[in-house]
Amino acid sequence: MCRCVVYFSSKSNNTHRFVEKLACSSQRIPMDGTSIKAKEAYILIVPTYAGGGGKRQGAVPKQVIQFLNDPDNRKFCCGVIGTGNTNFGDTYALAGPIIAEKLGVPMLHQFELLGTKEDVKRVKEFLICPEERKD
Repeated sequence: MCRCVVYFSSKSNNTHRFVEKLACSSQRIPMDGTSIKAKEAYILIVPTYAGGGGKRQGAVPKQVIQFLNDPDNRKFCCGVIGTGNTNFGDTYALAGPIIAEKLGVPMLHQFELLGTKEDVKRVKEFLICPEERKD
């Protein structure tokens, strides 16, 4: 089970603020394209940058594509969580399913903008080892 989050967040910092609420080990993919290396299994949290109306181009941020182009980074990904804005209709949180399909990992969850308390609770469940759960 993954205990770490790797994520991308733009200047809006919506995804960053969500990850802070998780209070877990995390690594942020830099906006400036600086490369980073994943060192352990992680869940990828990725916002979507597509404008709706069926326009899928640009849905996955370029920095995330660059990060995942490294085979070592890809091999540690154990699931994807997509974020987005429902105002964009059919492309809401589209980056998540695109990446999950490409990497052959599960699409775990989707949430809008900053997420809700329920979204935080749900994502935290993915980060806890089964033997640590208090069901």
